[in-house]
Amino acid sequence: MQITDDAAIDNTERPLRIQRAALHDRIVERLHVLITEGELKPGERINERELADRLEVSRTPLREALRVLAAEKLVTISPNYGATVTRMTHQEISDTFELMSALERFSGELACQRMTEDELADVRDTHETMLSHWQRQDLPAYYRANQRIHDLINRAARNEALRQTYLSLNRRLHPLRLSSNRSEGKWRKAVEEHRDMLNALEARNGPELGALMERHLLEKRDAVLAARQEE
Repeated sequence: MQITDDAAIDNTERPLRIQRAALHDRIVERLHVLITEGELKPGERINERELADRLEVSRTPLREALRVLAAEKLVTISPNYGATVTRMTHQEISDTFELMSALERFSGELACQRMTEDELADVRDTHETMLSHWQRQDLPAYYRANQRIHDLINRAARNEALRQTYLSLNRRLHPLRLSSNRSEGKWRKAVEEHRDMLNALEARNGPELGALMERHLLEKRDAVLAARQEE
């Protein structure tokens, strides 16, 4: 009888836990988008009440989500001031892009060895989608397709330690990588570089793809730092 009661309790509680987890994940992801696309800007103080109303959630799950972003260093939480969107220093930007460029190189080299034909087809399709967004000058949509390409290459490397380090760093660089393409010339150059990357990937040329991806990230670093100096 006791087993039956415990099972009944489990069956009633489990959906509530799943719903809460799903809500938490949705809030975290929505905050990622707001920061990445610049709606919440570096250094901006986060008004919890306004943001909770905007997301149509209570402040308790919002605060839980903000703590997740604080662990990712996307948000800084002060006991007296509340939460603000983290503004990386010049040195932090330089160091993080430098390390990320090495991870991108390694991802490209391994992906050329390990990517399946189906995965390669997915990269091709996403590349075409990215080009269509570029032609329509839809930067946020372009960026999402762009990031999917980089993510697919990283996944195809099939190295879990690399994967986890990559994801952690990439969260911090998302807003900066988007902003680096805001001028038409830089955006066009980025598109051309992605075409070269796809060609190298299709040829399974790991050293070439790795070098292209590393240079791609270092050029973004330089563009971000140049823009920061003009602010």
